[in-house]
Amino acid sequence: MAPPAPRPKLAVIVANGITGDSRVQKIAIAAARDGWDVTLIGVGGDRVKRTRMGPIEVIRVPVRTHMRQQLTPHRLRRRVTQFGITDKQALARRRAAHQAWVRQVSAQVGWLRGEPDQSGVRRMLGLPPSRALGAVVRFGRAAHRFRERAFGWEQAQQAKARPTGDWRRDWPHLLDLDLAVGPVLEELKPDLIHANDVTMINTAALSVARMRARGERVSWIYDAHEYVPGVDWPKPAMDSAFPAVERMFIRRADAVVTVSPEIAERLRGDYRLPELPLVVRNTPIRESVGAAAAPPSVRAAAGLGPETPLLVYSGWLSAERGLGTAVNALPQLPEHHLAIVSGRTSPELEFLLGRAEELGVRERIHVVPYVPQHAVPDYLSSADLGLICSKRTLNYELSLPTKLAEYLHARLPVIASDVKTLGEYVSGHGVGETFRSDDSASFVEAVKRATARRDELAAGITEEILRDLSWEEQSAGLMALYRTVSGLTPAAPAAEVPWSVEEYAAPAPAKPADLRPLDGWRPLGQTRVRLGLGPANYAGQAAAFAQAICRDNEDVSAEVVMRLQASSFPFPADVYLDVDRLGDLAVQTEQLERVIGRYTHLIVDAFMPVFGFLNGDTIEGDLPALNRAKIKVAVLGHGSEVRHPGRHLERHEFSLFRDAPEGTVARLTARVERNLRIAEETGLPLFVTTPDLLADLPGAVWAPQVVDVHSWASDEPVMRRKRPVVLHAPSSRWTKGTDRILPVVTELHEQGAIELRLIENTPWAEVRELVKSADIVLDQFATGAYGTFAVEAMAAGRPVVASIDESLHLRFGANPPVVNATPGTLREALESLLDDRDRAAKIGAESVAYAREVHDGRRTASAFAEFLR
Repeated sequence: MAPPAPRPKLAVIVANGITGDSRVQKIAIAAARDGWDVTLIGVGGDRVKRTRMGPIEVIRVPVRTHMRQQLTPHRLRRRVTQFGITDKQALARRRAAHQAWVRQVSAQVGWLRGEPDQSGVRRMLGLPPSRALGAVVRFGRAAHRFRERAFGWEQAQQAKARPTGDWRRDWPHLLDLDLAVGPVLEELKPDLIHANDVTMINTAALSVARMRARGERVSWIYDAHEYVPGVDWPKPAMDSAFPAVERMFIRRADAVVTVSPEIAERLRGDYRLPELPLVVRNTPIRESVGAAAAPPSVRAAAGLGPETPLLVYSGWLSAERGLGTAVNALPQLPEHHLAIVSGRTSPELEFLLGRAEELGVRERIHVVPYVPQHAVPDYLSSADLGLICSKRTLNYELSLPTKLAEYLHARLPVIASDVKTLGEYVSGHGVGETFRSDDSASFVEAVKRATARRDELAAGITEEILRDLSWEEQSAGLMALYRTVSGLTPAAPAAEVPWSVEEYAAPAPAKPADLRPLDGWRPLGQTRVRLGLGPANYAGQAAAFAQAICRDNEDVSAEVVMRLQASSFPFPADVYLDVDRLGDLAVQTEQLERVIGRYTHLIVDAFMPVFGFLNGDTIEGDLPALNRAKIKVAVLGHGSEVRHPGRHLERHEFSLFRDAPEGTVARLTARVERNLRIAEETGLPLFVTTPDLLADLPGAVWAPQVVDVHSWASDEPVMRRKRPVVLHAPSSRWTKGTDRILPVVTELHEQGAIELRLIENTPWAEVRELVKSADIVLDQFATGAYGTFAVEAMAAGRPVVASIDESLHLRFGANPPVVNATPGTLREALESLLDDRDRAAKIGAESVAYAREVHDGRRTASAFAEFLR
């Protein structure tokens, strides 16, 4: 059989860090769902960084300033006047450093004046007298004032400078972007390039020209995110350069895309384009709205109850976005709070918060974090009204902002300024109230009207509106354009790519030097991070996480605590707690002393309490004490404590809960719903050990199970026996689906096709040797995820058969070489392996590589890196 044809390559390029740009992420996902081999290229950082979004490779490249420095006028004068201060943020840092220096030196002056040098120490050390040191302070202050004045003068000169009309000289940063992105793009050799925004138009045009000159076939599309001549650019040089570079290259594009019909008409008229640009509005993914079991909440992030009227602003912050109008209006809206969704600090945010302080309303403004693009509508839905306060600029008059569709999918009525296209849409569809742009009094009246009519306005958000403003609807035309422009028709992907796929770290393929063994963790001691883990330690994973994190982080030491009962296997730990004594005051006091003052960070698994039963039977009761001790807390989910039985039964025909002992489903449902409530209300960082749990904890981060891949390595060949050994080792029959598969494997055993080894209640060391000598390992057929036992078998090079939810795993970049089967398809899967033994052996080899790449602890340590900062 001929190998399948390679998928056509698409490169999506953008001159930003990608993370906050929902449009480029959704473009990449839509193309991957359509069958394209997609690479998403952005900029940022000081080195090349590669990650993944499911099947999509994400590359961020550093941008140097060589051309900006080379072509900047008056470079010598700027070296004298700027003192190495590159911008206002650098000036602020220099000012803070100067103030810190003044405080330290002036304190030393006071010390010199207040204490006589009786011992002669200061004279011996050569310390200057107080008057001399005071002169040093005065000179330093004068020098700093001179630097600030020189910086301000140079900035004023730059503002007065007239543009040359040559985009290369007016904004040489465009050349630096091309030098960063162009070589990566050309090395990729894509069939099609989607260039986002004017800052990538020259890179796409020049790269395509070079590639075609080499005889390569490539097409490109220019995506105009805004009407460039209508942008209120902050500097005259930008006002000259960006329209000029667009004018030079736009007609070279094979097709043009933009965000509104009004901008499309302008582009065709301005540049005499042969075709009207395709309109692709930036809208939410309809399928993702309301799909999460426990979606993030902007109200919870702001720490507000349901009774508080909440306005929300989501999007980029700049003066022309007009949010200052809302801040200025808050004194006249004493009941309302404002949530600002912002991914990072910016000068505009600092200005707005400073203005709020002046007005006495700072305590009613809440800066809350970004969430993944597919979760935005659900995140916003707990607010009352969405804000769009755009000022009157030509761009805002011509298009609907992205946030309008996000608010409407969140079922939020909109408070919108009366800029033309937006104001007409909101008023015409009856989905909000409008106010005079940049008029706080008018804004106040609009908010009052909308608050009184909220239910009526929300009812105006019809299914027809939401369907039209959905990414599924908008991206369909873009996918058709890709095929027309490139002349290529990709085949459907082997597995559907979820709309909700998220970015995750993608470590480089393991090299022998990378595969270090998991030695014991570093004992708690004098390190920057003193990490506690436990107290569940299911399958020894808290201990394995401690080993991996300490191995990859020299500034972390750790302590593992494990609760033990009579039936527990004592996995490695520093401290063992008797479950029967968790109510004893002595044990509780011992735990308080162990944690408070010793730990800086704590990873709590399974939502269990860490102080025994002192404050209840969950971590929730212990949080006030942990917070007062300034201990950073995260929760690690393993399985049954967060896997919702009802939803699992809906998703899986052979769900483990169909075979659960009587009363178990009701008990676990109550436990899970309690834990999900704690997760939402506390806002703690969340981690899970298997991707399927992200369906129940969508805001969590996947931290893969960790195994010592070296200790499981095996040289035993696979599938050489005439009668292959098939091993199944359930820890509990109903959780693994054992009774559902036994009829099939027993029959194959009795027919002589396989030798079945059913291992139960066997010491783990013995199980490991049995796994290493098996030919095929059967994991579980009831949860939809592969577990620690499957990883151990893969590390031993054994083909693993299990039932996994492929779409959920692919969504988060897990593509394990597991033979996927249900109890109904297990016979077919096993017979396929028996018939093609070379394929089975190849799966075993791929399994070793996968276990070493994903489960040797490097990816897990990386997942916790942000939490441990």
